[in-house]
Amino acid sequence: MPAIESPYLLFLGDAEDPLTAKVARGIVDWRPEQCVGQMKLPGCAVDLGLRDMDLAQGREAGARTLVVGVANRGGVISDSWTRALVEALEAGYDLASGLHDKLADRAEIARAAAENGRRLFDVRHSDESFEVASGAPRSGRRLLTVGSDCSVGKMYTALAIEREMRSRGWKVDFRATGQTGILITGSGVSVDAVVSDFISGAVEAISPANDADHWDIVEGQGSLFHPSFAGVSLGLLHGAQPDALVLCHEPTRTHMRGLPQYPLPDLEACMDLNLRTARLTSPEVRFAGISVNTSQMPESEAADYLASLTDRFDLPAVDAYKDGVAPIVDRLDS
Repeated sequence: MPAIESPYLLFLGDAEDPLTAKVARGIVDWRPEQCVGQMKLPGCAVDLGLRDMDLAQGREAGARTLVVGVANRGGVISDSWTRALVEALEAGYDLASGLHDKLADRAEIARAAAENGRRLFDVRHSDESFEVASGAPRSGRRLLTVGSDCSVGKMYTALAIEREMRSRGWKVDFRATGQTGILITGSGVSVDAVVSDFISGAVEAISPANDADHWDIVEGQGSLFHPSFAGVSLGLLHGAQPDALVLCHEPTRTHMRGLPQYPLPDLEACMDLNLRTARLTSPEVRFAGISVNTSQMPESEAADYLASLTDRFDLPAVDAYKDGVAPIVDRLDS
């Protein structure tokens, strides 16, 4: 996928709550320098702390792309948004969206893009063709975040590691594998929309051979223990050929997300299966740390829990949001 041009004007539409605007929030959290403002429609109840702008003000501030920062139920482009999106194309914006509903499938939007010479980025749906993975060794170093479950902080942890490495002057790139990560960085591939035979090949393509001291931080997806999404997790493990893994975990859950009949895996079993699976293409892979989302735990309990994981696994265990990931990067530097 060609790079999405920044800066961005973030389109919030008529979002009713902050969770609906989580895509835009992710961009603001990780790439604030790329966000010139936010655009709302009547009824929007979300505020990202950015300046409210209309399309003309956004262009005057330098915005090149209007990003649909909303992930609504069903991932659909609301009829109430269409007029605003068409007007954005007419005003000189490209459009980017991570919804299931494709911009290019809306006749009015596609027509306006063609008439105005603008680009549409449906980042969940790649038009790129990928080769079947070769599994051949390649230069450079790679880290993959893996999870005990879905939505446990794999993207956040990967971005935090990239930021920590960059602050130390390391050669590093975050490699996005989901729609929000793509909108944050401007490139990548949403592997959950890639035909299964080509997932590993797609990951090889976005994390190619590089300098020996360069790190690719590959965003993980799903979990080997989640019956719905283990396939994409497996493809990432083989395609990334990781030198290092970081386990991401949310300890207050009682079952796999959306599947009450499936309990969370034991962490030792989870780490062991990820290592054994990854060794098919990366025989020397190791764990570099554990990233725990402790937001639902009392502070004292969280500190004790992290300490217990460090003792149990002899690995740095951190809350990437509260504490950062410096101990994990220290481990990679040793």
